[in-house]
Amino acid sequence: MTAGRVGTVPAVAPGTPAVVLLSGGLDSATVLALATKAGYAVNALTFRYGQRHGVEIERARTLAARWNVARHVVADIDLRLFGGSALTDEISVPKHDHAEDMDVGIPVTYVPARNTIFLSFALAWAETLHATDILIGVNALDYSGYPDCRPEYIAAFETMANLATKAGVEGSVRTRILTPLIALSKAEIIRTGLALGVDYAMTTSCYDPAPDGTACGRCDACHLRARGFAEAGLKTEDGGRKM
Repeated sequence: MTAGRVGTVPAVAPGTPAVVLLSGGLDSATVLALATKAGYAVNALTFRYGQRHGVEIERARTLAARWNVARHVVADIDLRLFGGSALTDEISVPKHDHAEDMDVGIPVTYVPARNTIFLSFALAWAETLHATDILIGVNALDYSGYPDCRPEYIAAFETMANLATKAGVEGSVRTRILTPLIALSKAEIIRTGLALGVDYAMTTSCYDPAPDGTACGRCDACHLRARGFAEAGLKTEDGGRKM
């Protein structure tokens, strides 16, 4: 897990296939840029999973075109069938006037087993592509308390992946789950992306945007994003959506 230095992706032979989970958010945009710089032929995977807004899918499409990915797939699954999250159910998204007011613990915006589901799809696609690397923008340092963003979770999934695939059982290749952002602060992530040419105005982080995509500026994601830009020494507006 997390091969190479934190904040980097090891260089590979140009055109090496990889799957990148692309949500349309700040973190996944940074991982996309890192993977492209490393030389991967990026196969970007986005999910329409029943989330309460579609703006992130639009942003993912824009990012995929900007970074000239080899292929971009939007997979349709419906986690509204299960609910249990403010992102997929009739549950209000928590709003706060200040970042310091954010709740401690696992918030109601946690979508049960979401990263497990997403990584399972990515693993299936990677196997058909004969790709050994899957990249995901999880972050355990400056995040909202999600259990499936922790290093121990990623390590466990990687172990499972190598027990669950034909290539893993035959021992011909080993699947790696690369998490270059996992130990970075939001400010460090932003600085990393800016150095690679990421335009964060193309991304969205808000849990409860307006119909036109404008960030609410008061949800946990907006506060974390705005704080990241501030700590990086950059002015923001609209909850950090624009620079």
